[in-house]
Amino acid sequence: ARLPAHVPTAHMATGPARGGGENQLYVLLVGATCLGGAIYVSELIFTVHVTSTHTSVQIPFFSAGLDTAQPSLTLPSHAPYLLIGGGTASFAAARSIRARDPGARVLIVTDEPDLPYMRPPLSKELWFSDDPAVTDTLRFKQWNGKERSIYFQPPSFYITPEELSNAENGGVAVLTGKKVVHMDVRGNKVKLDDDTEISYDKCLIATGGVPRNLQVIDRAGEDVKQRTTLFRKIDDFRSLDKISRTIKSITIIGGGFLGSELACALGRRCKIKIMKRRKHLTQNRSGVKIISEALVKSVTCNEDQLEIKLKDGRLVKTDHVVAAVGLEPNVDLAKSAGLEVDSDFGGYRVNAELQARSNIWVAGDAACFYDIRLGRRRVEHHDHAVVSGRLAGENMTGANKPYWHQSMFWSDLGPDVGYEAIGIVDSSLPTVGVFAKATAKDTPKAATEKSGTGIRSESETEAVASSAVASPTPAPAVMHKDDYGKGVIFYLRDKVVVGIILWNVFNRMPIARKIIKDGEEHADLNEVAKLFNIHED
Repeated sequence: ARLPAHVPTAHMATGPARGGGENQLYVLLVGATCLGGAIYVSELIFTVHVTSTHTSVQIPFFSAGLDTAQPSLTLPSHAPYLLIGGGTASFAAARSIRARDPGARVLIVTDEPDLPYMRPPLSKELWFSDDPAVTDTLRFKQWNGKERSIYFQPPSFYITPEELSNAENGGVAVLTGKKVVHMDVRGNKVKLDDDTEISYDKCLIATGGVPRNLQVIDRAGEDVKQRTTLFRKIDDFRSLDKISRTIKSITIIGGGFLGSELACALGRRCKIKIMKRRKHLTQNRSGVKIISEALVKSVTCNEDQLEIKLKDGRLVKTDHVVAAVGLEPNVDLAKSAGLEVDSDFGGYRVNAELQARSNIWVAGDAACFYDIRLGRRRVEHHDHAVVSGRLAGENMTGANKPYWHQSMFWSDLGPDVGYEAIGIVDSSLPTVGVFAKATAKDTPKAATEKSGTGIRSESETEAVASSAVASPTPAPAVMHKDDYGKGVIFYLRDKVVVGIILWNVFNRMPIARKIIKDGEEHADLNEVAKLFNIHED
């Protein structure tokens, strides 16, 4: 028997498009960014006017093939490789383990109801799908038109947990809907939330993180909390998709990657109204109103509407709030396992080989690791989850390799605007920006057409920069601000480049990685920018 497929929540759209129902989406952005050598501290609110075109009916999900009258499953009492967490890092580790040990028996335990899936499309491509059943299928088209699922593999790829112990050729099993609540490091075993115990030979902790919330919302009443979304999982995507079609206004609090992406995605359903005080990396997008320098003082509910009062006295009324104010690493097992949590960055403290103990590794968002080039860090991005998970899997099979890779991250604000970054991108650091005119080739859509994939870490993590050649075209001496469509931003520490943002510059990440790896001082960063060929037409 194979693992039953999970049939997700269904949404049915009925009725013709209606006029007159203008919805508003406010996005409150709180953060600081650097651009072109200056630091801009901005706290922003995007406002989006939405026109509802559908009504939705939610059908409860069920697991295909499951009969509630059946007896409880017989779970394996032992797993040679136990992976705690069902995200990208765990899946990457499982594949890595099986590649080096083809007969390995791997058990993934996740508290989510779904098989391992990639999170980036939840705030990117899925929102741009024209398929009315996208919340059911969870399939999307990349900017290059190729279709794929958010799931890494179909159910047929896995074996069931019951089959794991006797699987002659090994395999990967996923135990969904179960949470590891206690870890006995000395006894090499864990306890699940139903009191089941599973022993292991080697264990990976890849528990990721949970979305942070604002204290003012945490302290508010249930009426406020019920109108607040913390966006992280598949169910959050489905819920927000339904909400955005049935209410008049949404406020997104948080100006990072997630807040910006959701603002641009939801803005496709909106009319434009923009308010802006200061420059920042988030560009004006259709349907988004920006209110800057906004510090939230309180959130209350009044006559079925939320009222967000800012510290300067401004008041924003909205029907719903999405809090996108960062991630808190999940370190719930630290106490029972006796594992160290880093006091500065959070997460489980591990060495350069991602080890927390002799037979325990940590990868992904929850790992605070030692970066050979940049010092101790914790990274919350897809590429890091892929690479750290893969490395942890290799080391669990005896590779003993340090984490030398400089992970990248990317954000697409629709098919026409995007950026990629690497290293320490911290607004407190001095920056130097070099910009040039953009062309039709300088978009996320064009980049995916060239690389063949929208998950850009898949196309660049194994690339090298040995063939990088600077463009012979000199940088123009004077540029008008309206021409700055693409560019490179260097982040400096002690005159050495420690971080780089590529704004509408794609498929150049190996070059950026090499610059950071070299760790050299550069007298003229304009010359360094030429390595990225940004002045080519």
